[in-house]
Amino acid sequence: MAHLSQISGTPSSLPQDYAILSRFADPLLEENQEESGASSIRNDQEEYGEEDGLLAPPKQVRRTSFPSSYILPPQPFMKIIPQAPNVLQPTENTPLLAPLIPLIREEVDFPSDGHEPTTTQMFWEELGILLKYTLPVFGTHVFEHSMIMASVVSIGHISTVALAAATIGFMTANVTGLSIIHGLVSSLDTMLPGAWTSDQPHLVGLWTQRMTVVVAVTLIPMFAIWFNAEPILLLLKQEPEVARLAGIYLKWASLGLPAYAFNCISRRYFQSQGLFAVPTRIIMSVAPLNVLMNYLLVWGPEPIRLGFIGAPIATSISYNLVSIASVIYGVFFVEKTAWYPISRRSLTSLGLLVQLGLGGVGQVASEWWSWELIGLAASLLGPTALATQSVLLSTCSSTFQAAFSLGIATSVRIGNLLGEKNARRAGVSANAAILLSAVAAGFFTTVLMAFRKSWGYLFNNDPEVVALVATILPVAALFQMPDFACAITSGILRARGKQFTGALLNLSAYYVIGIPFGLWLAFKQDMQLAGLWCGLTVALLYASTVSIWICLKTDWKREVEKVAERLAVDKKCRDGPADSEHLAQ
Repeated sequence: MAHLSQISGTPSSLPQDYAILSRFADPLLEENQEESGASSIRNDQEEYGEEDGLLAPPKQVRRTSFPSSYILPPQPFMKIIPQAPNVLQPTENTPLLAPLIPLIREEVDFPSDGHEPTTTQMFWEELGILLKYTLPVFGTHVFEHSMIMASVVSIGHISTVALAAATIGFMTANVTGLSIIHGLVSSLDTMLPGAWTSDQPHLVGLWTQRMTVVVAVTLIPMFAIWFNAEPILLLLKQEPEVARLAGIYLKWASLGLPAYAFNCISRRYFQSQGLFAVPTRIIMSVAPLNVLMNYLLVWGPEPIRLGFIGAPIATSISYNLVSIASVIYGVFFVEKTAWYPISRRSLTSLGLLVQLGLGGVGQVASEWWSWELIGLAASLLGPTALATQSVLLSTCSSTFQAAFSLGIATSVRIGNLLGEKNARRAGVSANAAILLSAVAAGFFTTVLMAFRKSWGYLFNNDPEVVALVATILPVAALFQMPDFACAITSGILRARGKQFTGALLNLSAYYVIGIPFGLWLAFKQDMQLAGLWCGLTVALLYASTVSIWICLKTDWKREVEKVAERLAVDKKCRDGPADSEHLAQ
């Protein structure tokens, strides 16, 4: 998909564009009003000043809007000439500087015949667009998942204690760091797509800088926890050797924590502009290097072999390589339309990001943490149940990559449409995403049901584990439908800035309904591991039903107004002297 700024050559400084255009845009002159036209020209000359018939610099004249059809190309010198009489007059619907507004240009958004398509036609168009957006996002997450798996596989062949330590270390990293970063960064799903398709695309860069500030402050307590993980894990009754190795794992993994956070932010920066393939290309280039480094640093020749600590070091290096490649790509290969020069404004409006981010943490982290609790409960049921839980969790985590990718694509698409003030198509796109999630979930449900008796052999050769997997897999297959629905509706809620609503849904679904009900079935009704999964399925059925109802009842015209209100805060500051100086650079 072509990047619009590459097509139109859009500059990055909108106030500077206003100044240029105000010198060359002139009121329309009708053929039968030559006298009044000449008077208008004289008035303009008096306002601007004249030197030898040429335009001098403007004298604080401000134009509010210009129809695209009569904006003349900016040239260094130009005489004032009347415009052709056949040029259309501007109306209240005339877009502001239409050629300069960057968009993720989808032809269906701007029908050539001027007629709005039917709802059915629009629905099929949105299905195609969402699929196009989802595929590269899915590739990004698959390769990122492979980077984590390479570390686990490398350590898993050292010893059982080493694997247990890495598992505990990674679980601690998820709970105390990675889930919180993902939750905070989810607020960019609200701010960036709408800003990109508004008349202030540079706000994409400004909000990105602000999020970087918020996350940088948040990293401080995360480092404190990771560097003191061993005593914390000992307090939680972990075995001393496991706690010691897990603490070492987290200390070395902390080298990649800032880069991991930056990658989450830069990914949103690219995706909001429609550059979905950029993060995929970058991580696809680094993933093979990550596998090679894991092998060399854990199992390689003696001079470079580090053993246990080699895996977190290799992963940290890989995350930093992704960050460096993202910066290089953003600076040298992407138009600067979305960029905002670094200034003190990156320290303003942080409260809104924190407010949305805390809702995002509740929405994302509450779900991550619930799976850790279920894992702990499964460990109480014996080694066979724990091994089966590992197989089921790995399976559902893999299928969820598709659901999560579609959720991100949906969030970006709806956010762009809200920025375009296209309320009708935003609503249709949301409905199309929900239907698409049902189709994708149906596919995975069919696959799991068809191979349920042999599925366990992909992960384990123990007949007891394989048999237990076959018994519970139908529940996990049913689990796919509400799980996919929740992933897509979460993306819709993020696009609307409803992270807090999503957090309340997840907290009530997992901690009020799902986990208590699952524990009751598992231990009181003696359903064992199947009871835990039944509890999770009930939780997701509740969350998906409520969230779908909320999305279907959305007033999309009001959502367009909310986006405009959020952008208006920075729009008021845009013409300030300090910012005008920055933007003119």
